[in-house]
Amino acid sequence: MNNKKSSNRSWKTDNKPQKSTPERIQKVLARGGLASRREIERWIDEGRLNVNGVKVTPGLHLQAGDQVQLNGRLIKWEKYSEQATRVIVYNKPTGEVVTRRDPQGRPVVFSRLPKLDMGRWISVGRLDINTSGLLLLTNNGELANRLMHPSVEVDREYAVRILGAVPDEMIAQLKAGVELEDGKAHFDDIQFFSGEGANKWFHVVVKEGRNRLVRRLWESQGVTVSRLMRVRYGPAVLPRNVRAQGYYSLNNKELSILKEFVGLATEKHLKPAPRQR
Repeated sequence: MNNKKSSNRSWKTDNKPQKSTPERIQKVLARGGLASRREIERWIDEGRLNVNGVKVTPGLHLQAGDQVQLNGRLIKWEKYSEQATRVIVYNKPTGEVVTRRDPQGRPVVFSRLPKLDMGRWISVGRLDINTSGLLLLTNNGELANRLMHPSVEVDREYAVRILGAVPDEMIAQLKAGVELEDGKAHFDDIQFFSGEGANKWFHVVVKEGRNRLVRRLWESQGVTVSRLMRVRYGPAVLPRNVRAQGYYSLNNKELSILKEFVGLATEKHLKPAPRQR
């Protein structure tokens, strides 16, 4: 783990448990991995959530003993108030899709993940089927929501193999910005990495998660992206020794740094096991 490209931030861990205080229903259920906070807010708007037999209104705080129902089914939400956060870095290969079920029968990321005692894994953003590399997943919906929120402007770093000439003028244009079909976009950083001849590797950084943004930026300049791999998401980096379809579980220090990065208080952490596969 590092904070952006270079970091002098020291590791620190806070293992104190959170106090048991009333919390907004969106936050509690998202932390339990039922869905993202935004999706839970949509459930509220649609009248699908009841507390003590009454439809939930925005801003409701859960109290000890409250009975929560989703679509008429009782949710044992109390256990979520004690659920410790887990985050894994998964090395996604090309050919896999970031979904729980694929109607076309393609391999899905979620079938490769370790089992959780409660809740479910939530992906922090997506990678398209032809993009490999780092995919963050967590059982904490609030953490996932903050990591994806545009206001945080999380650095996403990619290693890109380019087929075609890349003069200095092209790099300057890509950093200044180009007009795409969904608005202007740019690379926050571009660094030559390696390669000779027609194929060269670059590392690029973007701060937004628009669909296929890295490919579209390069292709706007008439060059071809022959390989694309994400290597960093905010302070989380892809360990070199984690092979494709393998994963790495963040330790307590790394979890604390990730949560501090998005402004979440630390909590007691689940001892990761296994750490790596």
